[in-house]
Amino acid sequence: MTSDAIDADELDLAGEDRPVETTTAVDWDPGSGPMTRAQSLAQAQRVIRSIVAGRHDRPSLVAQIASEVGADIVEAIIPPGHDLNTVDLARRYRTSRTPVREALILLENEGLVDIPPRRRPRAHQHSMAEVSEIYRTRTAVFELMATDTALRATADDLAMLREILERMARAAELGDVTAFTWLSVEFHDKDTRLSGNATAKRIHDSLLLRTLAIRRLSLSQPERMKKSLEDHIQLVKAYENRDANLAGAILRANHIAALASVERYHERTGELGLPTAARGRAA
Repeated sequence: MTSDAIDADELDLAGEDRPVETTTAVDWDPGSGPMTRAQSLAQAQRVIRSIVAGRHDRPSLVAQIASEVGADIVEAIIPPGHDLNTVDLARRYRTSRTPVREALILLENEGLVDIPPRRRPRAHQHSMAEVSEIYRTRTAVFELMATDTALRATADDLAMLREILERMARAAELGDVTAFTWLSVEFHDKDTRLSGNATAKRIHDSLLLRTLAIRRLSLSQPERMKKSLEDHIQLVKAYENRDANLAGAILRANHIAALASVERYHERTGELGLPTAARGRAA
C-alpha cells in the first residue's frame, strides 16, 4: 500500500442519500463578453460545495478541499487519470492528510475521483461505455420529470425559465460554450425541481458532477449549442401548452443527439477530455 492509499472504512464517509439544494445560479454578465476560465472555475466550486454541504455533514475545510480539487478536475486543470498526491494537497491546505483523504472520498462518491485499493487516488477518467450509460439514464429520468413539469409549472415558473433562456441565447450568440453549459445546468436544476418528483430529482443530482465535463464536450461540437438552444426554447413552449408528451420527447431527442455527438468525437479522436476551446477564455 502506498502512503497515499486511502481506506474508506477508516473514515466512515459512505455516501448519504439526501435531497440536495444545489447552488447553480450562474454569476456571469453577458455584457462583459464570454465567461472566463476563472469565472467557470468559481462556478464549479460553488456547485460542488453546495452538493458536498447538502449530502455530507463535513467540516468546512473538508468541503473547501473537495470543492476546489473537484473544480480543478471538472475544469481539466487536473487532467483525467492524473494522480492526486495527498501529501502535496496537505501541504497546499496546511493541514494533515486526514481532511484531504475525507475530501477525496467525497469526490469519489460524486464520480470525480477514483481510489483504487493500495494505490494513489486519481482524477476519474470516463470511458465511452460509462458515458453511454450515464446519458441513457439521464434520458429516462429527464423524460419522466419533463412530463411532470409540463403539468405543474406555473406562469411564474415559466417566466423564471425564460429568463435563463435569454442568457443562454446570449451565450450562444457569443459562441460561449462554457457559459452556455453552466446556464443549461441552472435551467435543468430549476425545471427538474419543478417536477415535484423528489426521487427522480435525487437521481438527477447524483449524476450532475459526473456529466459536467462531458456536457461541455458535447456542446462544443459543431452546431450542438445552436440545436440545444432550439430544443430548450421548444421545451418551454411545451410546458406553456401543458404538452407533457412533447416535453418528454424533446428532452429524449436532445439527449440522444448529445450522446451521438460525443460518440462521434470519441471515434474521431479517441479522447473524451475537455477541448481547450471549451474551457473558457483566459481572464
